[in-house]
Amino acid sequence: MNQAFATLAYLDVVNHAKRAGAAALFSVGLADIITPPSTVFAAFNHYAGPKDIAVYPYSGHEGGGTGHFLAQLAFLRQAGLS
Repeated sequence: MNQAFATLAYLDVVNHAKRAGAAALFSVGLADIITPPSTVFAAFNHYAGPKDIAVYPYSGHEGGGTGHFLAQLAFLRQAGLS
């Protein structure tokens, strides 16, 4: 189990983004010290499917909080998934 988590610690989703095809809603907090915003933008820019991104200039890892949760619900409704 420890080996699996150690391996996952080095997983970079940007390497898988070019194979994705599902619609995706990304979010990024520009003050995030856990997941650097540059890594989110890299994954977003390489994502092959339909995509949108919500940028929260003053948010950290929590992103847009309740506001983004509402955006997620709207995204699911628009995609016909709710």
